[in-house]
Amino acid sequence: MASCHACNLRVSVAVACGLLTAVVVGLSIWRTVIKIQAGTLVPPSSTPTEFCRNGGTLENGKCVCTEEWKGRRCTIANFCENSTYMGLNFSRIAVGRYGPSLQTCGKDTLNAGSPMATRQCGLSEYGEAELQNVTLGNCNQNLETLEKQVDSVTADFDDISTEAQVLTSNTDILTAENITIATRVVGQIFNTSRNTSPEAKKVAVTTVSQLLDVREDVFQRAATADGADDTFTTLIEQMETYSLSLGNKSVVEPNLAIQSANFSSEGTGGPASIRFSVQKGTSDSLVSGSTLIHTNVDSLDPDEQTELQILLNTTKSGIKACGFVVYQNNKFFQSKTFTTKSNFSQKIISSKTDENEQVQSVSAEMVFSPKYNQEEFQLHSYACVYWNFSTMDWDTYGCQKDKGPDGFLKCRCNHTTNFAVLMTFTRDYQYPESLDVLSNTGCALSITGLVLTIIFQIVTRKLRKTSVTWVLVSLCTSMLIFNLLFLFGIENSNKNLKKSRGDINNIDIVTNEMLTEDTIGNQNPTCTAMAALLHYFLLVTFTWNGLSAVQLYFLLIRTMKPFPRHFIFFVSLIGWGVPAIIVGITVGVVYAQNGSDSQWELNYRQEEICWLAIPESNDFIRSPSLWSFFIPITIILIGNVAVFIVITVKVLWKNNQNLTSTKKFSSLKKVVSTLSIAVVFGITWILAYFMLINDDDIRVVFSYIFCIFNTTQGLQIFILYTLRTKIFQNKASEVLTSLSSYTGRVKSLSLMAAPRRLHVRIYNLVWSFQAVHEHFRLLEPSLSEEDVTLSQSDKENASI
Repeated sequence: MASCHACNLRVSVAVACGLLTAVVVGLSIWRTVIKIQAGTLVPPSSTPTEFCRNGGTLENGKCVCTEEWKGRRCTIANFCENSTYMGLNFSRIAVGRYGPSLQTCGKDTLNAGSPMATRQCGLSEYGEAELQNVTLGNCNQNLETLEKQVDSVTADFDDISTEAQVLTSNTDILTAENITIATRVVGQIFNTSRNTSPEAKKVAVTTVSQLLDVREDVFQRAATADGADDTFTTLIEQMETYSLSLGNKSVVEPNLAIQSANFSSEGTGGPASIRFSVQKGTSDSLVSGSTLIHTNVDSLDPDEQTELQILLNTTKSGIKACGFVVYQNNKFFQSKTFTTKSNFSQKIISSKTDENEQVQSVSAEMVFSPKYNQEEFQLHSYACVYWNFSTMDWDTYGCQKDKGPDGFLKCRCNHTTNFAVLMTFTRDYQYPESLDVLSNTGCALSITGLVLTIIFQIVTRKLRKTSVTWVLVSLCTSMLIFNLLFLFGIENSNKNLKKSRGDINNIDIVTNEMLTEDTIGNQNPTCTAMAALLHYFLLVTFTWNGLSAVQLYFLLIRTMKPFPRHFIFFVSLIGWGVPAIIVGITVGVVYAQNGSDSQWELNYRQEEICWLAIPESNDFIRSPSLWSFFIPITIILIGNVAVFIVITVKVLWKNNQNLTSTKKFSSLKKVVSTLSIAVVFGITWILAYFMLINDDDIRVVFSYIFCIFNTTQGLQIFILYTLRTKIFQNKASEVLTSLSSYTGRVKSLSLMAAPRRLHVRIYNLVWSFQAVHEHFRLLEPSLSEEDVTLSQSDKENASI
């Protein structure tokens, strides 16, 4: 009988493994077929994945290169190689940039840590990159000393301008105070009341361009300093005035372009117009030759290479010159009402004429070609604004939106000043499809198994002659609630909202209202609440996994010592209370840091699914998923693994001379007992860490394994802790016996009243019940098997 029992068990295990393998293979084939039908698995396109080289990114079908490369695929060098000059070493320098020397001023100098010199990489007359002469700095000069010198009547502005350019060449070390001082210095260099040479002003333009490379957060701190508004305003106004003095010439730096234009003599007798254009390059930087001037034109005429274009129209004669200034970003225009979160191109265009400011007779028309990643964002709205010096903020007065050419945003303003287009985007989230069939099936099986396990543990406590196994019931309850929430609440209901692609030609141009932020989202408090609940109940589940390990440690390792007093009370307090504290603190901290933002909840949860947010740019330090989830579960898993190893070595696989069962049965029992503890300890969650491997093939394999083992964890608990118990099997046998008796009576009646065909069906049904009954009898564990589980203790609840 024992050999038959072992044979049946081996056959059952083999059949189960075969079915599981068939299910996994079948689901894999099914997913592949679905993807092919949906068009997600298509042959490689004619454009390779790595079409853009040398750090270039493919956006909207074109390569956006770094400053050091250019060309259709970013394969043409746009830099000067490493060089040495007069004992000073210079790294690679992009064309149009000044590179700082690797040698810095010594610690005993006033300007310690700053580069000793700079060197420019320019273009030769044949368009080739070539190095210019080295500009030496003075290690005993810093920005503070330059600020004192600039107010002197006898100041040498050529020397001051050169020193300021050298001191701001390494933008990584500049502070908010450095920005304020440097801005004040170059503002005075542009001052028309000072006798400053054109060369000094041209170098000062380079300094301003370098300042625009400083990080945004440093600039924001500089803008909040006392007097910063006046300092920035002075520089902006002085540069507007400087733009009138170049005489049809331009000065172009990577972050700044200044152009002067004179009205032709043909236009002095009446109204005239001038059109200024900025052409797109392969990178985000401005390059020499990217600005164009056209006089005596009637209208705007942008093409696919135009990034922005402005047309000045005059209504009276006497205006002789105008000037334009293009800022690569809005760092000198720190708005108090408009919040920027993205790094999209936000160019500012300034226009100024030489007419009397009290009598405005010039109007402006502008078109902007917004640069953004159209695969990730949709343009929602825009506003035509100008910089109001009285309020030190953007304003819409005198400006209106207009219908522009395809792909362009058009504005009209009845005055000249610093103009910009403020844009608002909505993120085009790629919501996942419905949960995978494998996940749905696993969760459904787990929910069924957990419900049966909870009912069995409660109903049979008297038959088992022990109190309710509180730890196991709590674990199953938290896991049951989490599975239900996961199955019905993980998907964000926003995925069902109808959204249209952000077509520029369909943007509202009737109202020109001031905007408050550059990205907006669809709020969904329900999804945020669901994320918090999922976060809580998964933490509760892991906590009860850990408490299960603690309880088994007391039962099997410290068998001679009693449980601590009020054990159930304290473990309940920990199991249900500690996760609530973690979730509450997490939500509170995220809200405190981002509560003023209407989209603060997206700092806590994802938009794609109702689960903890994954930070962009791998900024895990400020990630709620790191501090409030990964770290706690990692600590619990480490403890559980340690207890699991101790119990496995000292109890489950320790040789017991009192065993009367065969070696095959003892080994089988040890394996099953080991699996039972591994399941209730949540050891299989270790597979989640293998899913972090940066290899798609390996990650997919472990994803399937993880999904199979963890979505069916509730079913595993039911099989190992309910289905295998003698009480459950005896009760199931009694139920089947009752059904057999009932069907036997039905068979007797059917023999007298039913036709032969019905008689045969009932007869087969009766024998099927008897077969199932015999199956349950074969599954009943022997006495020796139960003794293996608690070989060192008679406590039945050790299998909790």
